Order: sequence, then structure tokens, then C-alpha cells
Amino acid sequence: MERGGGTNVWRLRATGGHRDRDRCHSPPPEDGDRDMVGKKRGGPQRLALSEARGTSLVLLYLLALRALVHVSHRRLLSQPPAAGPRDFSAPRARGYLDNITAIGPRPVGSPENEVLAVNYLLEQIRAIERESTGAHKISVNIQRPTGSFSIDFLGGFTSYYANITNVVVKLEPRNGAEHAVLSNCHFDSVPNTPGASDDAVSCAVMLEILNTLSKSSEPLQHAVIFLFNGAEENILQASHGFITQHEWAKSIRAFINLEAAGVGGRELVFQTGPENPWLVQAYVVAAKHPFASVVAQEVFQSGIIPADTDFRIYRDFGNIPGIDLAFIENGYIYHTEYDTSDRILTDSIQRAGDNILAVLKYLATSDKLAKSFEYRHGNVVFFDVLGLFVLAYPARVGTIMNYITAVIAFFYLSKKVIQSKTRAIHNLKKFFTAFGLTLISWICTLVTVVIVAVFVSVIGRSLSWYTHFYVSVFLYGTAAAANLILVHTLAKKFFYKNMNEQYLGDLFFDASLMIWSIALAVITQMGLCSAFICTLWVAFPLLTKLVIQKEFSQKGATMKFITVYMIGMFVPYVYMMYLSWTVFEMFTPIMGRSGSEILPDVVLAGFIVVMTMILSSYFINFIYLVKSTKTTLVTLTAVFVVTLILVCSGIFFPYSSDAANPRPKRVFLQHMSRRFHDLDGNVVKSDSGIWINGFDYNGMSHITPHVPEINDTIRTPCEEQAPFCGLPWILPVHFMFRKNWYLPAPEIILRSPIHFQVLSRELMPQNSVRLTFEVSGPSHMSLYVRPHEGSTLSAWSLGDGAPVASLGGDYFVFYSHGLQATPWHFWVELTAPEKHSDGIVSFAVAAHYFFGEDQKSPQLHALLERFPNWTFPSGWSCTYDLFVF
Repeated sequence: MERGGGTNVWRLRATGGHRDRDRCHSPPPEDGDRDMVGKKRGGPQRLALSEARGTSLVLLYLLALRALVHVSHRRLLSQPPAAGPRDFSAPRARGYLDNITAIGPRPVGSPENEVLAVNYLLEQIRAIERESTGAHKISVNIQRPTGSFSIDFLGGFTSYYANITNVVVKLEPRNGAEHAVLSNCHFDSVPNTPGASDDAVSCAVMLEILNTLSKSSEPLQHAVIFLFNGAEENILQASHGFITQHEWAKSIRAFINLEAAGVGGRELVFQTGPENPWLVQAYVVAAKHPFASVVAQEVFQSGIIPADTDFRIYRDFGNIPGIDLAFIENGYIYHTEYDTSDRILTDSIQRAGDNILAVLKYLATSDKLAKSFEYRHGNVVFFDVLGLFVLAYPARVGTIMNYITAVIAFFYLSKKVIQSKTRAIHNLKKFFTAFGLTLISWICTLVTVVIVAVFVSVIGRSLSWYTHFYVSVFLYGTAAAANLILVHTLAKKFFYKNMNEQYLGDLFFDASLMIWSIALAVITQMGLCSAFICTLWVAFPLLTKLVIQKEFSQKGATMKFITVYMIGMFVPYVYMMYLSWTVFEMFTPIMGRSGSEILPDVVLAGFIVVMTMILSSYFINFIYLVKSTKTTLVTLTAVFVVTLILVCSGIFFPYSSDAANPRPKRVFLQHMSRRFHDLDGNVVKSDSGIWINGFDYNGMSHITPHVPEINDTIRTPCEEQAPFCGLPWILPVHFMFRKNWYLPAPEIILRSPIHFQVLSRELMPQNSVRLTFEVSGPSHMSLYVRPHEGSTLSAWSLGDGAPVASLGGDYFVFYSHGLQATPWHFWVELTAPEKHSDGIVSFAVAAHYFFGEDQKSPQLHALLERFPNWTFPSGWSCTYDLFVF
């Protein structure tokens, strides 16, 4: 069927490989020259579709898949069945949550964390104990550990904690149990936030699970240990104190860690193991509302997300396998004042409670728990299908499946190329030309869109999509799609000018199949479980191609072809839509707290380009089947240009103070006083001011109109002679925030100043010197060490005794304590040259006042009040003292 005149035509023709199998028809030339036979009377019937109709079909197909993913996502958050007498009760858990967050911010060392929160937990646990059945025994223990460890998080540093708090509960059969499963949450919060999602809601869920299990008349086979840890926000200190020092830790064979990277929504299983595939199978069998992805696991463990959880501590220091879950929705208000209990839906609490209760019960009655080390073999591939169920299988099985799929695809492609032995070389050239053009189109698209993202960032319009996410799709998505179409349209017009459209469509389908097959083989060889995605993108398109290798010359065959083609592509496309939505949900908010050095627009644009390339993989061939792409290109370009103009005009403000859906800008302000001492202990320099760090690439550009004195003329200079530029970093994140601001202010007057002194200097063998120090001060302090040229920090009394340097070569020690902690004593040992007139080491110590009467000076408080309501300014006072020895 052909439409005459100037109508754009999408020509589809059934072929067997590149040849027409109908003996009554003349076959197209094997070299792919334009088939003229079809234009003569009596030639084969042409199957045609207008460009507008074809484009609409593709667009509607993708929109339908997106709608399916959206409906699935919302369905998973719907209210589960009402709780029965022995089921998890979300309303009761919400009561626990409301009471914990009502205490207020709970930083480590504060009375709110060490006294009020602990007392509340103990009251609820005792009430649960009184109502428990005779089938179980409940034991409660308050642990206040002191310890130290080194960690390679944030470039590497050492942590020291003293007298922090853990509330530990053991539920076991009346006759006791030898083995146990651990459930972990933390009740502390970062300063100035109520910490509802991170992590009070998890503690509320655990209290209700304890309540539910304790009332069951069915005894458990193993014990369940509930750890309410009180110092996770201090970089995993309380979990380390428990797993390395508590007597119950020796009985633990597996754990479930409950965390948050957002506020409510679904809880994602994003880490399992290491190895121990039986744990994933336990989740697969037991979880009522599964949501899990090995892709999330490999992304998180790659380190590109600047975060970590207690999972690392139990894995590395306890050698225990586990499952890591986290709420991921609405990460925009994570660690802000908006993280309140009313923003967490009861449905989310019910869903999490159902899942965790079921998995804990399964593990506590499993024979495998007692012999967990016997099942520690191999990794596992796991992913949920639209939240309906989880597919999980051993990674070694996945490797075999992946290689078999790749081999079949390579065999199919090679057979097509050499089907005519006399034309094999010619066909090979055509095939690799299409392969190269596809890669070139991807590279050109990535470069072009990244240039647009850099331009938007340079003119100061970064994060325009932060509150209006659709802007990123209209800006970068349309640019990516238009570039891909343009490159192939130009190739078709100038390079493939006299070639059959059907042949070209077939050729570029095969090129895409080749790219995915290579990716499948390479990623599998790298040992990544995420290679299963490539398997979907090879197996289903290949099966679809084999199905449609028949004649569609009868009436209506065009729509039949399109229908079969799109049905065949349904699985990889819907799963990629589902996965990309999850990734967008996690990563977009992170761009608002990723530091001043990363261009968020470039990151997001790159991700959108990758998704566009993936989703267009098997639609590129349609560009060669349609007679013209002019309308599509004009439409995409118009949308891109209009969006770019609107972005450049500043109409899309990045942040929002909307009460129902805030998107705040995060700013840290520290009113600091600094003193720099020389080798004789004399103060050679001192100053005081408010040190300001913006958490995103925009810096203070949007703040300046509201607070004019905060502008780029007061950028913080680096004190080169001092470790960490002479600035009081609470954590070693200096490489993420190289742009910061310093506003001079009066010196702060502290009621509880820090005390730092040298207790002794000892000469050691091999030309070494040991310096012993005593420090007392607030609950949070940071120690910075820089050996001078020629000197080496060889040992210290922290961690495992081997000093761990941070990025840049300086050494960083994070210190915190609970209530009634004794002064901190430690020693360092340095190897130094005989002549060291300028000293052998520089020490700096910063004291951070996160709560109490010293937290905010009048000047800091007044400045915080001036910040606009679409910001989350978090402020505290601190001191920085530098010494040379």
C-alpha cells in the first residue's frame, strides 16, 4: 500500500533476512541498492505508515509504559490489608514515631539523645515486656561503648567514640537460643533536624515488630536482637561499638539494617550479602511487598553516592551477612527540618512493617540461620518486577545465561552477514558501518547535550529542574532525541542515499543488537550482576526479530508488524522505565547536596542521554523506514529551544518553600574562632567569622539578593600552612566543597571551651618521638594532623594503630562522646629528621557545639533569621586551634 503525493511514508516490507522469500516477487539487490520493483505495477504490496502516525505510535507506546510504571509505583504505596490481632500495626508504630520525633533533634551527646530518647525506648520496651506471652523471654541491655576504628569512607579517616549509647533488646525462646538474627536502627539524628525518616521511623517499626513477636504464642527457633543504636550519624560509631564489644554480638548469624535516604515511600533492598544468596531467597519468599535491585547494590557499593550505612560495619568488622533497606522517596528533605513524622505516610509504615516482620520471622525460624556460613557461596542476581515479585538466581547461573544469550546473538548476526558467501565482505562492511554510525550518533548526542548542560551551569542556571523535574526532560531529553534522529537522518540522506529503506532498518536493528551483545559479554566478564539488563535487551529483541521474519503483505500487515514489534519489546522497555524511575527518584535529590564541585546539570544530562540511547536502541531502525523525519525534528527542536530560553531567563527557580512539597537549598553556617600557634606556643594569628558552605553547585548566588554581604568577594582563603586549609571541617569532605565563604564576625564567647594539652614527649627507638595528648571539650571534635616535610606519622593509639591518611595527605580523626565522658587521651608516634627547627608536626583541633547554650551566637542566630524560607540553613558554633610540635 502506498500513499501518493507528498505524504510522508513509513515503508515496511516483510523479508527473510535481507531477501524477499516470495518467489513471485523480485528480490531486492543484495547490496541494498534502492528497490525499484515496488514502484512498478504488479510489484509487491508496500506496507506504509505516515511519519505522524508512526511517531505517535512510538510516543504513545513509551507514554503507556511510563504510565504503567507510575500506576505500579502508586499501587505499591496503597494501604495493605487491615492488621489482624497478630499482624503489624502501623497506627501503633506511628504513635512511637510521633513521640520520638517530639523529643526534637537528637545529636549524639545531647540530653535529647542520651537521656530522653533512651528513656522513652526503655519505657516502651518494658511495657511490651509486661504484655508478652510466656513463649518468649525478653532481655534488655544498655551499652555505652568506647572504641576506635578507621574507615575508607569520604577519602579515609579514623573515628573515635567514648561512652555513646546503645539500647539492645533480645527476644528469644523461653529456654534460650544459641543463634540470633539482628535488626538494627538508629535513634540519633543530625543536628537541627527531627530525623523522622532517618531513622526514627525504623525504630518505631522495630518497636512494633518487637511488640508483635512478643505477643505471639508460637516460639521462635532463634533469638531476635533489636539494636536501637544511638550514634549512626556520627559515621557508624554505635554499630561498631556493638558488634565489636557486646557479648550478644557473637551469636548473630545475619542482620537486617533499616535506613533512609528519603522520607517515606517504599523501602528498597539495595545491599545484601556479602555472598550468602540464601538471605536474598529469604527476602524473596517472605517479603509481602518486595522492592529490591542488585543494580542499586552495585551503584551504591561503587562509591559514587557519598553515603554509607551500618551495613558496612557489620560486614567488615563483624563478618556477618545481611540485608540493607532504605526509604528512598522524597530525598529533597532528607536531613532537613522538614523531615517530620507527618510527612511519612501510614501506608509506608505498614508496608515496611509487613516486610520486615515477615523476613525476621522467616530468618528466626530458618534452619539455615544456625549454619549460615555453610551457605556462604557465590553472589546472587536479584530484581523485583514492578513490585509484584522478585526474581533471584545465583550469579554463576546468570553468567551462563548471559554468555549463552550473547553467543546466540553473535551466531545469528554472523549467519546473516555470511548468508551469501560471495557478498560476505561487502555485507560485513555495511554492518560495521551501521555499527560505527550508531556509536557516532551516541557520542555526538552525549557531547552536544553535555555542552548545553555546561552552558546552563556557566550562566548560573544550574538546577533549574530541581523543583520542576519535567524541565530536565524537555531540555536535555528533547536535545538528546533530536540529535540522535538528526545524525541518522543525515546519514540516510547523504550516505545511504540510494539504498532500500527496509534493508537499512534491518541493518540498524542488527547494529543495535550487536552493541547490546558486546555490552552483555563485557559486563558479564567484569563480574557485575547488573548484566541481566543487557540480557533483556538482547534476548527479547532477538526473539521479536525471529517472530517477525515472515510476510506481512496482507491488508493491515503494517499495524500487525508494529503490534508484534512493540509487544516483543515490552519487557525490556517496561523494566528500563521502571528502573530509570527508581534511579531518578534516588539521584535527583542527591544533586542538591552533592557539593560545590560537581555540575549537577552535567550529571543529570548525562543520565538522560544514556536513558535516551537505551530506549532508542531498537527504534533507530524506524528512522530509516520512515520517508521523512522533518516534523519530528522540528517539534523536538522547538521544545528544546523554548525550554532553553525559559531556563536562561530564570523562570524556573531551583528551590521551593511549598509547605506540602518543599525543595530547600541546604546551607551550613559555622560561627568559628581560630587561633594559630607557633612552635613556642605563641598565638601568631587569630580571627573570628561565620564560615558558610552551600551544598550545591549554585553556591551563594541565590542567597546574595537576600543577604547582600554574602557574595563572591568574601570567598574563604586557604591557610596553606595548616592542615585542611585551617578550616573546622566536621568531616573530611573538603574535596567536595572547595567554594565557601567567610563573613567576619565578633569572637564567640563559649561557656564550655575546649582544653588541649601535651601530657608527655618521649624519645623512642629508631629516631622516633611519641607525643601524648589530652583533650576535653564538646561532644563533637575533629583532629587534623600534618607531619612536616621529612617527618612521618608511623603509629598512633587510634584505630588499629596504623594511621590512615585522607585525600590530600593530611590525617583526620572524628571524635564524639556521650554523657559523662572522661577526657580523651591518645598518643602519636612520628619518625623525624635530626634537624627540625620548624617542628615535626602540625596539630589542629576543632570543637563543634551542636546543641546547648553554646550552639548559636547572637550574630549567627541573627544571620540565620535573614535567610529566605526556601533554604535550610543549619548553624552551630565552633573553634579551631592549630599547634606546632
